[in-house]
Amino acid sequence: MRPPSHLALPFFEAHHRDLAHELGVWAAEHVEEEPEDETEACRSLVRAMGEVGWLTLCVPSPAGRFEQLDVRSLCLARETLGYRSALADFAFAMQGLGAGPISLFGNEEQREAYLPAVARGEKVAAFALSEAEAGSDVAALATTATPDGEGFVLNGEKTWISNAGIADFYVVFARTGEGSRGLSAFIVDAGTPGLDDTASIPLIAPHPLGTLTFTDCRVPRSALIGEPGHGMRIALSTLDVFRTTVGAAALGFALRALDETLRHVRCRELFGGTLADLPVVQSKLAVMATEIDASAGLVYRAAWTKDAGAERVTKEAAMAKAYATEAAQRVIDAAVQLFGGHGVTTGSVVERLYRDIRPLRIYEGATEIQHLVIARQLLNEAESN
Repeated sequence: MRPPSHLALPFFEAHHRDLAHELGVWAAEHVEEEPEDETEACRSLVRAMGEVGWLTLCVPSPAGRFEQLDVRSLCLARETLGYRSALADFAFAMQGLGAGPISLFGNEEQREAYLPAVARGEKVAAFALSEAEAGSDVAALATTATPDGEGFVLNGEKTWISNAGIADFYVVFARTGEGSRGLSAFIVDAGTPGLDDTASIPLIAPHPLGTLTFTDCRVPRSALIGEPGHGMRIALSTLDVFRTTVGAAALGFALRALDETLRHVRCRELFGGTLADLPVVQSKLAVMATEIDASAGLVYRAAWTKDAGAERVTKEAAMAKAYATEAAQRVIDAAVQLFGGHGVTTGSVVERLYRDIRPLRIYEGATEIQHLVIARQLLNEAESN
């Protein structure tokens, strides 16, 4: 992996550049690009990253707070891992996302019980928010958590849950009251009676994904994160950090597509020269590179803004996520086109990237939802002025 040009931007300090280099070297040596068994590979990746300390980038010590993490480092890690393997990026990101609510809002006992093991790669984490009728519209969530004695009883179904079936615990969002202020968050350990996490969902870009079914699933009151009714705030505060990093993962995919394309067009002979000699190909390369640099600017602007002390980066993160994922789709599509038949051949790098990029335009808020978020923020700013 050649050092991306945006590492020279003033958003970064020396330790960020060192991180990108060191993680890139480690990933090239230890990460398989497309393993046959993604479930076992995901577990192995979590263990491997935990053993060498990479997961401390996304999971703080119990004494720390998730909101104090270096978001630029999170983004660089996802960009670097995404360049090598979408599954490696996924494994890293889900440890952070699953641990985020506990770090942000958990009490001391909860943080001690889960965060060190997640950082060491000994526990696999999962974030269970989505439902069949409550994806983008979190307020429509229907899973219930009914107070009962010294705890709560959960009933309902979650779907499209990453790490379902391999997670050691799930942060589950359930309804304890009415409306958006009636949601609460709970830690539910895998194996808890009444929790079925065995239903898997196959994907075009394989990674562990499935459905969780809760049938009179009883959890103690100590499983509640924060206060009852704070679930929406917990979910959105966690996503506010990780939404920017999705854009960084897409940036990594796009950089890989461009590098593969540059190698291909310089070697592919056509009409007495190479593809790279054709003006139409040079034009495509120019657009691809420009899309990548524009994405990097938005991603690392959002990350730097958060690191500089902004309480929320809702608009900036939405811009970064929406633009970078859509731009990466365009860059990768151009790569497939320039590869011709090889680009749609199963097993080629750009074919894999074409499958890998598509989910990023949907998860953690589809592009259309990000546009709504941006517009509402703009309108609110205009009204306050």
